[in-house]
Amino acid sequence: MPQKKTVADKAKLDEIVAEARRNQTLREQSYRGQALKMYPWICGRCAREFTHKNLAELTVHHKNHDHDFNPPDGSNWELLCLYCHDNEHQRYEETRYGVSSQTAKAAAPESTHNPFANLKSLLQNKNS
Repeated sequence: MPQKKTVADKAKLDEIVAEARRNQTLREQSYRGQALKMYPWICGRCAREFTHKNLAELTVHHKNHDHDFNPPDGSNWELLCLYCHDNEHQRYEETRYGVSSQTAKAAAPESTHNPFANLKSLLQNKNS
């Protein structure tokens, strides 16, 4: 047999709903909330599209890497998926500490294996 809801239960439920609405308003006022209202829900790098279902995977990237610089016009923000955002910060750190892809390539040993080295003689033997 279902229990009747008391006035106290209803008051508690109303309080929970009111708090959830306040929290939503605070989130929407944050730079992420503002950016999600300004820009389409698409990653600025890989063009992956987002819905309410996977929106948690879409992040706000600060173009100048200063999280305290949040102009209301959104000019320092871009929406990036988690993967592209991580990649962007990795590239920034590599640049910041003097590691670049050119430096990494120069440091890597050259390959000495040549899979086609003996191909000509193998083909000549096959045709003979």
